[in-house]
Amino acid sequence: MRLLKVTRWLAVLCAIALATACNFKQEADAKFGDQNFKTTIALIELYKLRHGSYPETLHDLTFTGDWDTIALNSVTYRRVGNGYQLDITRGWVGQPTLSYPPEFWKGLGLVASNVGGAPGVSKP
Repeated sequence: MRLLKVTRWLAVLCAIALATACNFKQEADAKFGDQNFKTTIALIELYKLRHGSYPETLHDLTFTGDWDTIALNSVTYRRVGNGYQLDITRGWVGQPTLSYPPEFWKGLGLVASNVGGAPGVSKP
């Protein structure tokens, strides 16, 4: 009888630990994804300010730091006409689900993204 109670408590504790771990992963993916996406946008928009046009590839960006490389490796970029498409591909370990309000997109050359609320939503 005592072994059965201990087993039940262990099962409950394991279930709580698993649920907490899954929630942590989702939250971490969202936090890292948000930072990676915004960092990349800032670097792309700074490039345009300095050069008058958007970069052909992310490799064209200059004066990036070591931490910027993490952000740049977490997205896919494609120049589209006078703008660009930017998709988030990785947060912490998985692909995050992000969404921003319409005000976030104002003044950006971003024309398509897999992020919610973007001017043109592309399919991942």
